[in-house]
Amino acid sequence: MDDSININNRGDFGLWAIEVAKQIVAEEGFELAKASRDGTEDDVRIAGNGLGQAITNALIEVYDGLLDGVPEE
Repeated sequence: MDDSININNRGDFGLWAIEVAKQIVAEEGFELAKASRDGTEDDVRIAGNGLGQAITNALIEVYDGLLDGVPEE
């Protein structure tokens, strides 16, 4: 999610969403699965919160990018 991309249409957004989802699942999903298998309830809660935060960060990132393209009134 460090690289800038241009989202000019629905297809671009779909590709961005797929790539970000793959990255989030690979990183945070693994941590949640590992905590579910080997951890305590607190470990699962922390990993679940990490997954939720990664999703939130991705959505805020694209929202902020959309705002950059809106002219100020």
